[in-house]
Amino acid sequence: MLLDLLTSRRVVFVGGKGGVGKTSIAAALALGRARAGARVLLVSTDPAHNLGHLWDRPVGDEPTRLAGPGDLAPGAGTAGHVDGLEIDPERTVEQHLSAVAGTMRRLLPERMHAPAARHLELARLAPGTHESAVLERIAEAVELGEEAYDLVVFDTAPSGHTLRLLALPEQLASWTEALLANRDRSERFGAAVRGLGGGEHRDRDADLRRVLLRRRNRFSRLRKVVTDPAQAGFVVVLTAELLPIAETMEVYEKLTGLGVEVTALVANRRSPADAGEVLARRRGQEDQHLVRLRQQVDVPLLEVPLLPGDLVGTQALAALADLLGPSSS
Repeated sequence: MLLDLLTSRRVVFVGGKGGVGKTSIAAALALGRARAGARVLLVSTDPAHNLGHLWDRPVGDEPTRLAGPGDLAPGAGTAGHVDGLEIDPERTVEQHLSAVAGTMRRLLPERMHAPAARHLELARLAPGTHESAVLERIAEAVELGEEAYDLVVFDTAPSGHTLRLLALPEQLASWTEALLANRDRSERFGAAVRGLGGGEHRDRDADLRRVLLRRRNRFSRLRKVVTDPAQAGFVVVLTAELLPIAETMEVYEKLTGLGVEVTALVANRRSPADAGEVLARRRGQEDQHLVRLRQQVDVPLLEVPLLPGDLVGTQALAALADLLGPSSS
């Protein structure tokens, strides 16, 4: 079952087409592992956050306890808990640009401060600024997970946005490598011009190099974790309908091309076969779609039935976690 497949992973991404139940599955996975004694960080990268609604409590941009030992099933591991956070895109961009501004003021000559500030204002709405900032927070969450948690579960934005994010670590690491190479050439040229003088310039160059190295290493580390099947996996959630099935096949191919392991598929909200003619016919059509999917994608596929009522609160999520299979710590 799904929880067993993910027991050894330290990072799990849950993605898929919008509206298929990614957040519910991600939350149930987190709760299922917590019930086995794991310390779990559940992170939403979707701008349309739903963790707070799902758990029926406020969730913000810092880790918030969603479920502790008192919320888990009797006999659950005493250390298990779920903390959640919703990455705030606006706050993330503001913090990102503020940090960049501070670095630029520290490293650039004073005459360049005003032009640099104007450049940052233009960058605020530039393509890629949001993705780069959110990726920084994802990398921070992975690092926090290594220090304080057994598992980090990412409830991701719809497929296209998530695929762009997962492609970024390699791109940004390569871009930073190019900047470092340019800095090395500039330093050698500057040293030749200045001779043995220019201590202030050398200090500024050294500071900038440290910043670039830290950024390169962070993205390289994230890329290494995400593409290591022993540490990370990706669960694609879908409904057994034509468009979600087609998108799932595309997502699988692109993730595989990025070196990211697709650990499992979850066909969510399966129609019952014994609840009237309309739902029985729909079930038959869903079966045909899933046969086609299994022919194209050779990974484990878990089917989750359509559940009654609103999926809100720990008790409802626990019932969903039961459907994802037992897990041992």
